[in-house]
Amino acid sequence: MMFCEEAKVFIFAFRSKVLSQLDSTFQSDSNANYHSQIPEMLTGNGCPKTALSIRDALEALEGRWKLLILFALSSGPRRFKQLSAEVSGITDKVLSKELKALEMNQLINRQVFDTFPPTVEYSITEHGASLEKVLEELHYWGLAHRAKIIAGN
Repeated sequence: MMFCEEAKVFIFAFRSKVLSQLDSTFQSDSNANYHSQIPEMLTGNGCPKTALSIRDALEALEGRWKLLILFALSSGPRRFKQLSAEVSGITDKVLSKELKALEMNQLINRQVFDTFPPTVEYSITEHGASLEKVLEELHYWGLAHRAKIIAGN
């Protein structure tokens, strides 16, 4: 049950941020009922309407590296080798693949400078920075999860 409560807190925080950023056309009366159902998706029978948005989010952030790459970029632009050093354990091949996926999902920018050899720098986009609360909630959930597992409860 603790997971559900923490997940509900995350959903409320995420929902508040999303709703505040939505265009007024998405906040019409026809969508008000949909948005009011979001917190009950974990405790109710589930909500197929929210499953698609959750799947989209998970696909954009899938894998063990994307969030760590975004975290590394949150403190400023980085070159490929800097990212490779900061995200310990990732291979250059996987880093390259993950950077392409993050760029495709508009979570990072790739800027090529006109130098010889070409210099490439990666930075987080505003859309990528909007994941700050998600990272924060994952951090707190991870701390609680670690404590629960270590305690053996």
